[in-house]
Amino acid sequence: MNDAIVFSEEPVLLVGGANGDNQQLAELLDAFPCVVAADSGADWVRAMGRWPDALIGDLDSVSPETRAALPPDRVHHIAEQDSTDFDKALRSIAAPLIVGIGFLGGRVDHLLAAMTVLARYPDRRVLLVGESDVIAHMPPRLELPLEADTRVSLYPMRRVEGRSTGLHWPIDGLTLSPSTRVGTSNRAEGPVALEAKSPGLLVILPVSARAVLQEALLSSDARWPAL
Repeated sequence: MNDAIVFSEEPVLLVGGANGDNQQLAELLDAFPCVVAADSGADWVRAMGRWPDALIGDLDSVSPETRAALPPDRVHHIAEQDSTDFDKALRSIAAPLIVGIGFLGGRVDHLLAAMTVLARYPDRRVLLVGESDVIAHMPPRLELPLEADTRVSLYPMRRVEGRSTGLHWPIDGLTLSPSTRVGTSNRAEGPVALEAKSPGLLVILPVSARAVLQEALLSSDARWPAL
């Protein structure tokens, strides 16, 4: 990645500034050696007793105290205003997986912007964690060893077709589109296998399935090309 600032051979935790659960963040901070903050996400990381390895964004919302306390080589100011801080941070990290927290809470427009960024980078493995859900852009194939009755929602960001096994309502033969048919509130009957013919399909699971989705993304050898 030509624009990368942070390089890691292990998954990276990316922390945003939207509302989130402190206990959830504490657990993730314990699990990830490398932590990147998107703008005011640095204040949340600092409040949890840790400092981010890098701060990325337009830096219009991080507190002056946090910014000043970080070593200058950890602060990466990207001034342009045509993209969100999530977008700026995402394109600046080269890692096998990025797990983001602090992007799904708070304002609805921030949530929609985050989902738009996921759709913009189908070639990246990114998992967003919220208080109730986890969301990822589905690769061409995904194997999910889910328990029966686990909620599985598929939300298309553009027209997309696919196939499934293990869903109560299969998606075979359907055209999903944000303006016509979406695949929310489906459920697993056991392990689920999903295929998509083109990028643009988001998979949404309960937050209790975070580890399952994280491992499935890392294990999938199928990748979309960059748009």
